[in-house]
Amino acid sequence: MKKLALIVSVLVFTTFGVNAQELKDWYTWNEAIDAYTNKQAKKLFIDVYTEWCGWCKKMDASTFQDPEIKKILNTHYYGIKLDAEMKDTILFNNHAFYNINPNDKRGVHTLAASLLESNMSYPSFVILDENFNRVYIIKGFQDVEKLKGVLLFFANNEHIGYQKYLEQSTSK
Repeated sequence: MKKLALIVSVLVFTTFGVNAQELKDWYTWNEAIDAYTNKQAKKLFIDVYTEWCGWCKKMDASTFQDPEIKKILNTHYYGIKLDAEMKDTILFNNHAFYNINPNDKRGVHTLAASLLESNMSYPSFVILDENFNRVYIIKGFQDVEKLKGVLLFFANNEHIGYQKYLEQSTSK
């Protein structure tokens, strides 16, 4: 029976062209940093959310279910889910990030505050480059087409060319 289930699973994945990369779940911060360190340096896409945020849940149920979004995220980014009110301490870059008021129902985590420049709005998304520099903050619900454009723009480093263009045009 187990053999039959395995064969059916392989046939389904092969037939519909689904690869394991498209099925990757979100990373925690520590998992992404570990993968970055031990496997491959990639950009980070951080979904800053809260448990009570309705638009965050809508993104999870719609935009983040899109196969193209999943493929772009898994190919070019480590996609991280970061609860802006989590109680866990995160150690990163010789700094401890923590919830400033862990007993409060809506205590803010300092990593989320740092990533969002203390402008707490949910959902928010942060893109960090391969050197952990913040390159963009996106606020609010994003539909598939809008998010796909933003993800590809930064994945293909088009923002670097655009920045150079802006610098050249303002120096004239």
